[in-house]
Amino acid sequence: MNVLERLFELSARETTVGREVRGGITTFMAMAYIILLNPIILAGAKDITGAQLSIGQLTTATALAAAVSTLLMAFVGNAPFGLAAGLGLNAVVAYQAAPYMTWAQAMGLVVLEGLVIIILAVSGVRRLIMDSIPLALKHAISVGIGMFITLIGLVDAGFVSGGGATPLRLGTTGHLTGWPVTVFCAGLLLMIVLFIRKTPGAILLSILITTVLAIVVNSLATIDPKTWGVVVPRVPDSIVSTPDFGLVGQFDLFGGFVTAGALTASIVLFTLVLSGFFDAMGTIIGVSDEAGLVDAKGRVPRLGRILTVDGIAGMVGGSVSASANTVFVESAAGVGEGARTGLASVATGGLLALTMLFTPLAEVVPAAAAAPALVLVGALMMTQSRKVPWDDLEMAIPAFLTIALMPFTYSITNGVGAGVIAYTLIKAARGKWGEIPWLLWVVSLIFLAYFAVDGLF
Repeated sequence: MNVLERLFELSARETTVGREVRGGITTFMAMAYIILLNPIILAGAKDITGAQLSIGQLTTATALAAAVSTLLMAFVGNAPFGLAAGLGLNAVVAYQAAPYMTWAQAMGLVVLEGLVIIILAVSGVRRLIMDSIPLALKHAISVGIGMFITLIGLVDAGFVSGGGATPLRLGTTGHLTGWPVTVFCAGLLLMIVLFIRKTPGAILLSILITTVLAIVVNSLATIDPKTWGVVVPRVPDSIVSTPDFGLVGQFDLFGGFVTAGALTASIVLFTLVLSGFFDAMGTIIGVSDEAGLVDAKGRVPRLGRILTVDGIAGMVGGSVSASANTVFVESAAGVGEGARTGLASVATGGLLALTMLFTPLAEVVPAAAAAPALVLVGALMMTQSRKVPWDDLEMAIPAFLTIALMPFTYSITNGVGAGVIAYTLIKAARGKWGEIPWLLWVVSLIFLAYFAVDGLF
């Protein structure tokens, strides 16, 4: 216990070993889907030669990179963050990079992205940028992420969907239909009741009970497997599987600049860096705020180490062909369960490592069972909105844009960018030039280029 106290400062953060372990397991269960989803996204694309990556090798690579990155965060950053292949980042690799270069060259750009982020972190530039963002806007980022993960949970569970007469609708037809949605609703109601009653391990316990319910329902009812999403709840045929490390080390750092051309490769690298930079920044601020780890000025402890690990995670992901790894917003589920230190990440990272051997078990928890955690934690993160000065329009409008655009555009980066640009513009329009940190001018210009990049090239 003394060793754990020295490593993770449990007493200082008012937590216990039990709470940390429960939180770490909850984070794992909330993000385990990426071990199956990331291979599907990457294997669904072809590179310039027509080659496709192996699902089996990608599954091993995804779990390996996630485990290494999360354990680094545990021992170096002492933060309750799970890391894995970032959604959006993997899509850039698969559909923006691979069609113009080989897979090895695309992964080389991912390694370079991680290196750039490390340089920004070690030099202190990344921390300066984070510290230059107004405190109220940081609280808005927390609220926006809460809305974002709520929408992710609702969509993954099939409770809402796109299409039809409106951009979003209830269920897939305008009405709630099907057993998976029923299981999700039952799981959400159970989780709310247990959480409100302060049941220890409420979120984790609800996920486990709902998973068992989903397996029973799937075995007794006639259900189209596709309606469950990526993971179909069923008793696995086997428990142990053999990992395939064939993609480890398959990257080419600078070949993409030759094959695709300097301009195309640079645009891909710029997109990866910007998305990885601000997605992680928003998640770190939001989840840390929810965990009560920020000080009165909105600063996160050990931020430099956390940001450096995030950059290393990007390099790790590229070096094993799993795409860029980054801090996962689903870490908020573990924080909701009580996680406050890196000990939770030890539990998460250990379970991610085990999935290389026990991949069939990762195929048991469906979105219908894990998604309620995202909805509940989203509600908890919404409480940060009370810290935004809504009676001050100079802050209220940027805060609103930050909150609204995260779920509406399915991107943390877009929300942060809109908020920063609006804040800078409004302060300048009011003649309050002295209240605008010079770095915000730089960041605003970068975001303007980011939003316009497709139109310019």
